[in-house]
Amino acid sequence: MTAGAPLDETRRSIRHAAHAVRMVWQASPGLTIAMAAMTFGAALVPPATAWAGKRIVDAVVLHATKPTLVWVAVEFALVALQTLLARGLTLVSTVLGLRLGLDVNVAILVKATELGLPAFEDSEFYDKMTRARREASTRPLQLVRESFGLAQSAIMLVGYAALLARFSAWIVVVLLVATVPATLAEMRASKLTFQMKNRRSQEWRRMTYLEHVLANDEHAKEVKLFTLGPPLLARYRAFAEQLYGDDRQVAIRRTLGQLLSLLATIAFYGAYLAMALQAAEGRITIGNLTLYVVSFRQGQQAFQAVLGSIGGIYEQNLYMANLIEFLETPVLRALAAGTASAPAAPGSGIVFDHVSFRYPGKTEWAVRDLSLAIARGASLALVGENGAGKTTIVKLLTGLYQPTEGRILLDGKDLREWDETALRARFGVVFQDFNQYQLTARDNVGLGDAPHVTDDARVQRAAEEGGAAEVIAALPRGLDTALGSWFRDGTELSGGQWQKVALSRAFMRQDADILVLDEPTAALDAKAEHYVFERFRALAHGRTTIVISHRFPTVRMTDRIVVLEHGHVVEQGTHDELVALHGRYAHMFELQAAGYR
Repeated sequence: MTAGAPLDETRRSIRHAAHAVRMVWQASPGLTIAMAAMTFGAALVPPATAWAGKRIVDAVVLHATKPTLVWVAVEFALVALQTLLARGLTLVSTVLGLRLGLDVNVAILVKATELGLPAFEDSEFYDKMTRARREASTRPLQLVRESFGLAQSAIMLVGYAALLARFSAWIVVVLLVATVPATLAEMRASKLTFQMKNRRSQEWRRMTYLEHVLANDEHAKEVKLFTLGPPLLARYRAFAEQLYGDDRQVAIRRTLGQLLSLLATIAFYGAYLAMALQAAEGRITIGNLTLYVVSFRQGQQAFQAVLGSIGGIYEQNLYMANLIEFLETPVLRALAAGTASAPAAPGSGIVFDHVSFRYPGKTEWAVRDLSLAIARGASLALVGENGAGKTTIVKLLTGLYQPTEGRILLDGKDLREWDETALRARFGVVFQDFNQYQLTARDNVGLGDAPHVTDDARVQRAAEEGGAAEVIAALPRGLDTALGSWFRDGTELSGGQWQKVALSRAFMRQDADILVLDEPTAALDAKAEHYVFERFRALAHGRTTIVISHRFPTVRMTDRIVVLEHGHVVEQGTHDELVALHGRYAHMFELQAAGYR
């Protein structure tokens, strides 16, 4: 560790503490003020109670009835106040914690919605988000509690030290020194725990994934059919045993460190003996003995609490770093700088101008030097083997990714110049891995154009255009039927039915002039596929359409077919032209046609 490392760590701790206080304040200024006031009050009461106890003992020794009654009443009032403050702090902390947990979780989800697609295809990002969500609902409030607790314990310690100084300044030194070793050991254990949890984020996510596979309806068929339970469970158990071993080791080290607290106990009884001997010799009164013993014991606990709070703040700061790091993740969208909402050259269509792209962290090119023009209102099919770059082209066109090299123009404007909302509104897209929302049928269709999700007429029209109208009509509660099996009264659909719903969702965007269908009929039978494309051709009139499909009866319905290989355009033309070339397309067509002969 360099000389500046402790200073840097202190600065980070102060910054994180300030961030936590700001988050707590924003959650509820009133509750934060109440928490601070009650914390301060709770710090003053214990030394005052100890002083009242001394006065009671002195009054009893002197057989003074009235002072005894007065000081008992004072002590009772102080104890009652302490109880009220403790209960109040518990209530305020609980309510404030609930509010803060909600706010922080919302902040994490807001950040997730702001981030671009590249972040969600990065495992390191998932580790970062996992760590942030793991600590989200507790760490900020715990850090503030520790900070308030530190202030409370410090005030109490000053009060007790002032009382003990009347007996001996050395007693105050013993009080302070005896509790340091155990606290340092606890801080060391906290750091080890933090480092261990951060180091094993991947393993924790793998365990969570295996739990999902073993106990989720999505995977149940294959798990049962292929008897995957035992081998996957064995992997889960191996991960769990490894984590258990790490946790056990840290627990043992923490317990051994806590044994150092015996030093504080030895110091207490040494001081107790010295005070008792002086009382026995008549050098101090019984009331003072009571005061000093209580002050030493409570002071020792207060100092342990001070050191514990310092250790707690240190630990909470370690975890807060995860949360703050995630919340401060730069928002890098593919369309971060665009503001244009109108085309520069209306009707000029789509142009890929020497576009190359590779995914973050990859060395191979997914698309390489692609130049392609798609006229407005034209229909285009992208054909190629898996991994040829077809879906990547769609991601680039819709602004989910930015080209590594080259540019993409839409109606004369580079996609980087477009406003994100204006650009996305022009597309209706169905990906091959479309979502199956565990929501109502209305939501599953209507979310294609979220502002109109409650417009039943528009939803119904989209369902008819996408072929899902009959599916929805057969549901128990029509559009209000919950789809999927995750929640009570949900209705599960077949793969083909889900696909019709996804197609309908794309047709919700009535103003979209570019339709992109990425393997849109993969789960449909031949009759349903033919129906969908006949409908699609009719409804796509005047719109630009891009279709990705392995089925040649589908692609031959388009105006132009582009054949891709390793991100390059190797052939393009109509179906008849490409068959006549006797090239890649003709070969693929013959292979598929042979299956029907």
